[in-house]
Order: sequence, then C-alpha cells, then structure tokens
Amino acid sequence: MGYGLYLYGIFPPPGPRLHIQGLDQQPVHAHTLDGFVFLYSEAQQERYLASRRNLLGHEKVLETAMHEGHRTLLPLQFGLIIEDWKAVGQQLIEPHSPKLHRLLQRLEGQREVGIKLMWDEGSELQMLLEENEALRAQRDRLEGQTLSMDQVVSIGQAIEQAMQARRQAIIQTCQAALNPLATEVIENDPLSDVMIYNAAYLIPWDSEAEFGQRVEEIDQIFAGRLRIRYNNFTAPFNFARLDQLD
Repeated sequence: MGYGLYLYGIFPPPGPRLHIQGLDQQPVHAHTLDGFVFLYSEAQQERYLASRRNLLGHEKVLETAMHEGHRTLLPLQFGLIIEDWKAVGQQLIEPHSPKLHRLLQRLEGQREVGIKLMWDEGSELQMLLEENEALRAQRDRLEGQTLSMDQVVSIGQAIEQAMQARRQAIIQTCQAALNPLATEVIENDPLSDVMIYNAAYLIPWDSEAEFGQRVEEIDQIFAGRLRIRYNNFTAPFNFARLDQLD
C-alpha cells in the first residue's frame, strides 16, 4: 500500500529522467506539472524518520540529477509526502508558482558549496597565553590564591574576550578570502562547541576550482589550528527557501 508521493526536488523542464532507486528502493520518476518537473517516488511509509540512511538517500537522488547535468533545481525538504498531483498543484504550485520560478532563475548557473571551521579550544587557549604576556602574567599572579568572585569574573572575562578576538580573526580571514567569489553567503549557526564558523556559499559553477584553492590556502594559513570541512557538491538547500523572497 502506498502513502502518496514522496517529493525530492523541482526542476525546470524538460527535467531529468533517472534510472535509480530512491527511498525504500522505489524507482524515481519525473512528472511535469504546470511548467515544473518534480522528481518523486511512491511513498511506502506514512512518515519517514530523518535517519542518516534516509537523508543520504534523499540527497543522492538530487546529486545524481546534478551529476547528469541537471544543475538548476529546487531541493525540497526531507520527508515531504503529498497525497496526489492534485494536492501538489493546490498546496505548492498555486500559492507559490511565481516564487518558484524566481528561485529557479536565481539558481541558474549557480551551485552551493559549504565550509565549516573547527578548532581545539584548549590548544587555542594555550597559544593565547603563550602569546599574550600581560594576560599570562595576570593569570600567574592569581595562581595559588583564594580568589574573590570579582577576581574570577575579571580573569574569565579577559580570557573570553581574547579568545573571541582570536575566533573573529580566523572568521574574518576566511570571509576575506571566500566572500568575493560568492554570489550570496548564508552564515548558519555552528553545529557543535568546537565549530566556530558554518557558512554556505552560492557561487557560479565554473568558479569552484578557484574557491577550492582558496579553501586550501586558508588551511595552510592556519596549519594545525583548524579542521576544515569543505563540501563542494551539494544541492542548494540553503538558497532555495521561499521565505528568502519575502
């Protein structure tokens, strides 16, 4: 028994024709509706758990289409199941058709890449104290003493401000190198305590090699201090949101 249509993404016509399986090993099909091409498969579950396997399966369908040359697309959020094509028209196309067209135009010839910067806070703190003689001396003077609350707060604030300045200097170096190559930049919240920067970039397709080279240069500048996670091939999830056009 099917539970409706599981939708992966929207493409301009003629759209891709893929010979692959999507979620639950269901064949992926294309359906054209009112000037949009939808990639879909038959939903075998009423609701899909956002597991790693399912998320990767969703993304694989879109990335396969991109690898085959269908680079302009609107990826739909994971887990979107709609009853039938009439419901797709009523719930998605009729209320949002102009915005969907604008988003497709905005993304034509563009690709999303992403960068995440991680550091070792303990190592950075040690480097800070080695480099900042005044701060180190202030800390050393307090060692072995019973500290008042004011003293604890004072040294804590001084260290936190200095660490924030180090963090911001790294981020600004990254922004200065990468932002000029981007059509748009979206800065997202860090995903962990060790992550200090998390950004998505919309760039022209043919500029990825230069962008990747600049990421390598950032890695060399901060050799040993950062772990850089660079994703150079992904569907443009960060730049395909309807609310960005309000």
